[in-house]
Amino acid sequence: MTDAWEWDPSLYSGSAEYYARGRVAYPPDLAAAFAAELGLDGTGRLLDVGCGPGSLTLLLAGSFEKAVGLDADADMLAAAGRSAADAGIGNCRWVHRRAEELPAGLGRFRLITFAQSFHWFDRPRVAAAVHGMLTPDGVCAHVHASTHEDAHPAIAELVRGYLGPVRRAGRGSLPAGTPGGEAEIYRAAGFHGPRRFTVPGRVVTRTADEVVAGVFSLSSSAPHLFGDRLAEFEAELRQLLAPAETYPVRLREIAVDLWWPFTKGC
Repeated sequence: MTDAWEWDPSLYSGSAEYYARGRVAYPPDLAAAFAAELGLDGTGRLLDVGCGPGSLTLLLAGSFEKAVGLDADADMLAAAGRSAADAGIGNCRWVHRRAEELPAGLGRFRLITFAQSFHWFDRPRVAAAVHGMLTPDGVCAHVHASTHEDAHPAIAELVRGYLGPVRRAGRGSLPAGTPGGEAEIYRAAGFHGPRRFTVPGRVVTRTADEVVAGVFSLSSSAPHLFGDRLAEFEAELRQLLAPAETYPVRLREIAVDLWWPFTKGC
């Protein structure tokens, strides 16, 4: 993250209604891999930090007594609540807070997850906070995944034509993209690891409507960024996609890094 960029509430403004349709769901194999790696048995509590519309929270909720999803976007949490109700999942709690407010009186957890979210936070501050929120057998999981890949090579160019060549993010921009180097952050916060497990990538078929929703689900092309040109952009995007009814999209493998406090071994 560049020093000039600062988080603001508009980061995913307008994206929540598109997220569930536009992003590919995490596969059931991911929940099975978590359960096998950590011996999950329906006890303990889960905290999913930066949960968005509950994509990972809801997938893993059945492996815990209680699950907590925390996010700074109220619309995302409303979508998560609707999805939980539709799926008949009743052990989830949704907390509208920034990760930087942790521990926020939420207690301790057997598993704390970051899935496509850690890069948006004050990472040293958040990593230090969650270190103190784990139970004695607790672990922190950093999920490296993509639930969205461009289905058409011209989409990125079309977005740049409307929003400019520099990646947008809320009211600011990210010329160098989002930051990496999370391993050093976790170690500096007192974690030991990582131990990694993976879930294979896969090819999924996306409709034009799903591709459009996927574009609007991204922080870099959130609906609010287009202003009064939103309808114009969507029309041009749909015209670009019109020659085909469906698009194959290859998703990368999912890699999960498990981190323990120094007082625990791997």
